Formats: sequence, structure tokens, C-alpha cells
Amino acid sequence: MIALRLRRLAHVSIAAAVVAGALCCAAADAATLTVNVSARGNQRSTWQDAFDKFKKANPDVDLKVTYITEEAYKVQMGGWLATDPPDIVSWHDGERMAYYAQRGLLEDLSPDWSKNGWSQQYASVKEASTYKGKQYAAPLGYDAYGFFYRKDLFEKAGIKGEPKTWDEFLDACKKLKASGVAPIAVAARDSWTLAAWFDYLDLRINGNAFHQQLMAGEIPYTDPRVKKVYAAWKTLIDGHYFIDDALSYDLDSIAPFLANGKASMMLMGTFFSASIPASIRPQTGFFRFPVIDANVPTAEDGPVNVLLIPAKAKNKADAHRLLAFMEQPQINADLAKGWGQLPSNSQSAEPEDEISKVGFQTLANTKGGIAQFYDRDMTKEMADEGMKAMQQFYSDPSQLDAVLVRLEATRKRIYKK
Repeated sequence: MIALRLRRLAHVSIAAAVVAGALCCAAADAATLTVNVSARGNQRSTWQDAFDKFKKANPDVDLKVTYITEEAYKVQMGGWLATDPPDIVSWHDGERMAYYAQRGLLEDLSPDWSKNGWSQQYASVKEASTYKGKQYAAPLGYDAYGFFYRKDLFEKAGIKGEPKTWDEFLDACKKLKASGVAPIAVAARDSWTLAAWFDYLDLRINGNAFHQQLMAGEIPYTDPRVKKVYAAWKTLIDGHYFIDDALSYDLDSIAPFLANGKASMMLMGTFFSASIPASIRPQTGFFRFPVIDANVPTAEDGPVNVLLIPAKAKNKADAHRLLAFMEQPQINADLAKGWGQLPSNSQSAEPEDEISKVGFQTLANTKGGIAQFYDRDMTKEMADEGMKAMQQFYSDPSQLDAVLVRLEATRKRIYKK
């Protein structure tokens, strides 16, 4: 029995679930696959194409596929992992994977990483797939984060080239503002878009090791290094470099700001590329978040979809075979393309889209590690409170100290559990 789940695109999950009634008639040695696909895009056909290729290459495996809804999966995930799980599930890397590995509910895939060459092919996401020195996840597609920007507005403002450093970035913001264009669009009504800002400022100022300790609840929010992150953010807010009334806009309503030239930049995942109108696509570029401290290894946000084998799976032999198949460079690339993501396999062919190419190279070659995004690198309760606090800070930066004190009280309460 196999269940798969694909990560939601732009924070909308593509999930898989096991339906008990569908299992009663399956043969004991059959691999039963249950996948939930959302209405958008070619997600179901992308999954099915990969499964058809697997069955053709492995005719001795009885693979049965059923597509069902996401909510059943969310409700049942923890329950059936602990009792009667499928042979494969898909999930998310980082803390969400580690949560189940810590509880002994996942199969150690370290031998698969060694035998199949994944340590080389998936080097950039190995850390995110690891818990206490062992790998428990087989990566699928991921999203790169960086700045979408209008090349023509940069040129009009006298900005020569993409900002590589924080000082160059601040100078670009100053010039854009002077030209009458809002430097940065942010959909602050969607709190996760603010979380991207916190992630990158922390990664650039303090590095991924510190970031992951903070995400794990091991560092106080009143630590001066955390305050330094918010202080850098406050510089942008105080400079009025973001659009006015950002807390009134969600991601859907913010897209026109770049299209009509009212804003020049936006920090967002490469999935946003699909929202760029054809009329301005030639004038739209993409660059990585600038370096703030050259002594800090450059890390990136690259939330990854993964496949896992539950510790209590019954048909582990076929489960390992399916994982090995899905992790091949071409299959990884085909899945990512169908889902509108980037292949996490460094040997996969580069995407044809220019923006996706930049994102692919950024993630494939980063040396400082791949973070899984704020609300995936920590427990949900703390993430929700943290993002709420970001909106409070954005609304009134003068309340930073009070916001951090409240966050620290929340951290102590949650991680005391």
C-alpha cells in the first residue's frame, strides 16, 4: 500500500491519504497508491504519468492508484503512521519530517541515499532531509525564493545591475523611491509572505545553523541576534520602501503592482512566475536575496516535497523500488515541471524558463544550506504566533521590543510542552 502527497504550491498543499475501505480488498503484496490532487494545473496527470512509467519499468509490482481529497489526509496522517500506515507517504522536509522521525514512525533511508547516489544528486537538500545524522526523506520538487523585479524600472531609476549586497539593495530602493515607484511590493495580509522576509534576513545575518536553532525553539526571541534581524527589516519600513497599506493586500491582489509598474520588486517563490503577464515578461528578472554579511555562508529558502516510508509499512521492498525510480533525474525533472516547481536533483536538466533557471542554479549551488520556510521549519503553533507577531511588528515597528517579549513568552510556553 502506497500513499503519496505533493506539497501545496504557493502554500497550497497537494496531499495524499489512505482510505481504510479501499484497502480491504487489496492483495497482501499489492502496492496501493492513494493521491489527492487539487483542481489547479496538471497535478493529477503529472502523478499518473510517473506512475505509468514506474509500472512499465516494474511490471511485477501491482500498483493500484486512487485519487481522493486532501482533508482526509490531514486528519489521518498521524493516526495511520502510528497504527496501520501505507508503504509510502509524501510530506514536507525540515521540521515536519523530523516530527515523525523523532517519534520513530519513519524508515531510515540513509542506505538508499548511499546506494543510489542521492548524497551527490540531492546534496543541496540533504541537510533538510536529515534528522540526527540519518536521512528519512526522498526529495521531489521545490521552490526557490528571490526577488522578482522590473528591469525597465531599474533602468529608469538609474540602477546598474542586480543588487548583490545589502548596501547595493538599499541604494536601489532609494533610487526607485526617488523615481516615483514603490521599491517593494509585499502581500502582508498573507502573513507567510512576511515570514519570507524574516527567513532571509535571519539567514543572511545569522546563518542557517542559527536559524534552525531558532526554529527549533532553542534560542530566545529576546536574543540580540534576533533583534538585529528585525532592526534590518525596520530600516526598510522606516524608509517607506514597501508599498502603502501592505497589510491590506494578499498575494492575488498584489500581483498587479508589478504588472502596472507601481512597484518594482517582490520577494517571492519561483511559482509566482506563472502569474506574470506575457506583456511584461521580457522586462521581468529574478535575483537572489543580497548578501548582508560576507562571512555568513549563503543559505536559501527552498521548501521541498518529499517521499517517506513509514516504519510500520508492510511492503517496504516495493516502496524502496518506487522511491529509487521517482528520484531519477529525469523523473524528478518531469514531476517538478508538471507541478510548476524546480527539480531538486542537481543532475536534472535545467528548466527552460529564464526565471526558473536562476532559481534552479541558486538552489543547486548554494553552500550555506536549504531552509524549508518559516512555517515548515518549526512547530505549527509557534509558526502561527510568530507570523502574527510579524504583522504586528510591520504595522507598528516602534513596538519591536514588546513584540519580542511576547514571542519569547510564547516560545517558553510552547517548547515547555
